[in-house]
Amino acid sequence: MVTLFVIMDPPGIVPIYLALTGTMDQRERNRAALQATLLSLGVISLFALLGQQIINYLHIDLEALQGAGGLLLLLVSLQLLTGQADEPSGTATSNIALVPLGTPLLAGPGAIVAVILFVQQAPGPADYLWIALAILVIHISIYLVMRYSGFLVKILRRGGIEVLTRIAGVLLAAIAVQLIADAVMGYVELFESSAGASAW
Repeated sequence: MVTLFVIMDPPGIVPIYLALTGTMDQRERNRAALQATLLSLGVISLFALLGQQIINYLHIDLEALQGAGGLLLLLVSLQLLTGQADEPSGTATSNIALVPLGTPLLAGPGAIVAVILFVQQAPGPADYLWIALAILVIHISIYLVMRYSGFLVKILRRGGIEVLTRIAGVLLAAIAVQLIADAVMGYVELFESSAGASAW
C-alpha cells in the first residue's frame, strides 16, 4: 500500500487535476474524479490478475510500456502549456477522466509494473487478498483527494487556475521525459546484459 501510494501519489495529482478540470463546474469535476478513479482501479486490477499474461501475449517489454506512457503525457503537457486544454468541449469530462487522469497518471507504468511484481512475489492466497485491499484503499484515497480538492478552485479563481495549468504542463512534461528516459535506460541495460551473456 505504501509503495502504491508513493508511485500513484494522490496529493501530487491535485494540481494536475485542478488544471485539467478548472473550467468545469463542480458536478463535472466530481464526475471526472470518479471516472478517473474507476478507470485506474479497473486497469490496475486487470494487470494484477492478467498483467504478465497480457505482456507475454503481446510481446511487450515493460520499457515499451514506460515509453508509451511518457509519450502520452508529453502530448497532454504540450496542450496545457499552449493553452489548448483551457476550452473544454462537450466530451471533455470523459476525455480528461480517461487520458491523462485515469491513465497514464494514476494507472501508469510504475503502478502497473509494481502490481505485477507484487502478484508474482505473493507466496499464498492471503497475500493476494492484501494486495487487493491495498489497491482498493489507495483508489479510495485518490478519489477523496480529488473529490474534495475543488474548494481550491474557489480560492485560486480563473487567473490562478491558468497559472496552475502552465505549472502542471511543465511538471507533466518533466514526468514524461523521465518515463521516456527510464525506458531508454531500461533498453540499454537489457542490451548490455544480452551482449554480456552472448560474450560468455
